[in-house]
Amino acid sequence: MVAAVGQAPPGTTRQAVGYPALFVLVALGALVPVIPTGALVSSAAVVAFHQQSPPLGVPLVFAVAAVAAFAGDLALYWLGQRGVRSRGGSRWLEALRGRATPERLAQAQRNLDGHGVLVLVVSRLVPAGRIPVMLACLLARLPLRRFARGDAPACLAWAATYGLIGILGGSLFSEPWKGVALAVAVTLLISGAPALRRRLRS
Repeated sequence: MVAAVGQAPPGTTRQAVGYPALFVLVALGALVPVIPTGALVSSAAVVAFHQQSPPLGVPLVFAVAAVAAFAGDLALYWLGQRGVRSRGGSRWLEALRGRATPERLAQAQRNLDGHGVLVLVVSRLVPAGRIPVMLACLLARLPLRRFARGDAPACLAWAATYGLIGILGGSLFSEPWKGVALAVAVTLLISGAPALRRRLRS
């Protein structure tokens, strides 16, 4: 197997390692908030854009990121459901509560009452919007199947948005690292906007 890997083209080897790694990191990012999944997807899109066959690489990044985000969301929601059903709760449910301010949770509950699971699509695109809406769904005891129906288009829209940021960064520069740097900067700026806004208000 080592000999076969050594004889494979470098691009093929990178793809064989890169796509599974992207899937694992994005799925874990849904569970662990310290992983910047948006920056990962944008960076992967930049690299795929600069490969010899971008028509195949970019859609693969999009598909892997969307499926991984969906899998991670379902796993987190399932863990949260166990906490809601348990009398003593769970550390996953408490972690979700700790990541959603009462104001954001109340707003998410109002949006869920008014728009149903369609609010999941917007929550995935708004910085720091995913967890309050997910927690609102948990407290409303939304079944996992219904949550999945709303979360699937949300993950597709999320992957497309950050993939387009990567494509934009890749198209502006001939050197991939410059596109990656721009994509990471843009995604970090987007994700840090709510915290910056709260600081300015205070």
